Amino acid sequence: MEMDGMDISMDEMMMETSADCYATDDAFLQTMAYCIFQKCEGLQKWELEKYWIDNIPGTSAVQPIPKWTYQEALDKIVSPPDEMVIGGGSLNKTMLVSEDDWLANWNAQDSFEEAEGKHEKYSIVVIVTCFALPIALSFLRFVPFPHKLVTRFNAWVIDPPLWGTKQKQPIAGGLGLMPTRGQALFIAYILIINIILSSIGYRSAQPNAWNPDSVRNEIITLVANRVGVLSFANLPLLILYSSRNNFLLWVTDWSHSTFLLLHRWVAGVATVQAILHSIIYLRLRIEAHTHAEESKLPYWIWGIVGTLSMSLLLPSSVLYIRQKAYELFLASHVALSVLTIVGCYYHILFRFAHQWGYESWIWAAMAVWGFDRILRMLRMARNGLRSAVVTKVDDDYVRVDVPDVAATGHAYLYFPTLTWRVWENHPFSVASTATPQYVPKSKSLVDEESVPYRKDEIKVSTTAASSNGSTHGPAKLGLTFFLRRQGGLTQHLLSRVSLPVFVESSYGTHVDTSHLPHLVCIVGGIGITAVLPYLRSHPGSSKLYWGVRSIGIVHAVDDELLKNVDKVVFVGSRMNIRTVVQEEAAFAGEGGITVLVSGPGGMADEARVVVSEIGRQGKASMRLVDEAFSW
Repeated sequence: MEMDGMDISMDEMMMETSADCYATDDAFLQTMAYCIFQKCEGLQKWELEKYWIDNIPGTSAVQPIPKWTYQEALDKIVSPPDEMVIGGGSLNKTMLVSEDDWLANWNAQDSFEEAEGKHEKYSIVVIVTCFALPIALSFLRFVPFPHKLVTRFNAWVIDPPLWGTKQKQPIAGGLGLMPTRGQALFIAYILIINIILSSIGYRSAQPNAWNPDSVRNEIITLVANRVGVLSFANLPLLILYSSRNNFLLWVTDWSHSTFLLLHRWVAGVATVQAILHSIIYLRLRIEAHTHAEESKLPYWIWGIVGTLSMSLLLPSSVLYIRQKAYELFLASHVALSVLTIVGCYYHILFRFAHQWGYESWIWAAMAVWGFDRILRMLRMARNGLRSAVVTKVDDDYVRVDVPDVAATGHAYLYFPTLTWRVWENHPFSVASTATPQYVPKSKSLVDEESVPYRKDEIKVSTTAASSNGSTHGPAKLGLTFFLRRQGGLTQHLLSRVSLPVFVESSYGTHVDTSHLPHLVCIVGGIGITAVLPYLRSHPGSSKLYWGVRSIGIVHAVDDELLKNVDKVVFVGSRMNIRTVVQEEAAFAGEGGITVLVSGPGGMADEARVVVSEIGRQGKASMRLVDEAFSW
């Protein structure tokens, strides 16, 4: 190509020639038109013209249009060229492209575009199946399988921990939680589908202009691109799984705890894929001796930001840190997540300038995040700013009443004047939607002999546990929450009698327990708040076994909340869960029993193990409902 008296070789042209030069140079346009005329037989005219506009000046999203159409450039050729363009030579007239050069470039582009199609297809498979499978599996609950068959299936395949007896209690020194067998099956699917789709569908096309004489480099480049695209495709999925306003929570019977667990595993998969993508390209550039130059380019720097941020998210999110420094974890998690999205977006922008649509996955991730945040604000705005009344129950518990608000399930409470962290919020189960005036009596005035419990044995009663513990006025519309003092937010609440509050509600749906006639609730401490709706709505017989450390919470949960509930309260003593479940299962007989557990991790795990053991025997229809809080 000759411009202003200068001859530019083909190699120099590839590195330095501008899109304007490609779009306006006569020799280049005519040489390309003649090559297309020779090699692209059988294509429609419109296909050739579209390719000409999209690719001849380059492949940027915004670029000049060639000064001639393909047909016009072809018509400008007076006589067929007879001289072959040679790599490193000058292109200053219409010339022929050698068969070897054409084949090497054809193989490179054809292989690349074929691989891009597979990257896109496999990414869609990952995100669609990981979205649709929870819905399909959850809908199996509407199939009328025999209760005993379902009991045995759940007891063997779904409910037990994958290994050992711990599921809600930390394992490996606080690194994480053991999934149930059912959760592990879906986690296995996530791992297997990503591994398989990262490993198949590659082919070598040599000679190859982009990877001359190196099948190894050709294939591992395709692998690097594949895992990079799959990592992007997993981003909207992992954000969806962690969202409060997760559409899957609305259409399945899977818990938020399950989706949070899946969120962490998908995040791990996406991070490993990003690291592999980065390591492979790092090695290729070092071997090609181009790393020193490319590492200074914006796309490379932003790629490092994205991969490094994802890599830091994993160790900073282990269970031990979440439990010991939750607010620090949350702040760092948000900051690193933002850096990840920004880094990935600019990595693609500076490298491909929207040419191949990789940024679509980033936009999808941002859309999922934005949808969740908008719905959070709308839920909070619907209730407006309210005034919460704080009452100390005893040394362990605090009661919070929010008048003139209705909600079910659980709600997130924001106390903007409590600390400088105005955004801080935490989920709490709604104990009641009617708030009577609550005036706790002095502990010295409580007649503990009137309360139906003993420390050394079970005592059953249907009388109100709080009848001697407080006085009440007329009930009004409002929300009641019971909070266990654990430092942080609940510790600050003790210094206030009332304070402003935003209520973000409602969240969570209650599992239908009507399929089996008998309901047994095994509860520890503040877990009573999650169980109250079940006790009020279950159509058959129900019984509550409640273990507490102090009597105050029993008095606080008054007779309106536990009206006519058959209950056994253990104060300061350990409940024998195995005995309770065995006796209640025997009492329920052929009718069947739902065991609902809500309390500390140890209690939930013990109930899970016992229910699974009894269920495997197949003597009675049983179902486990786990409402225990999980990190």
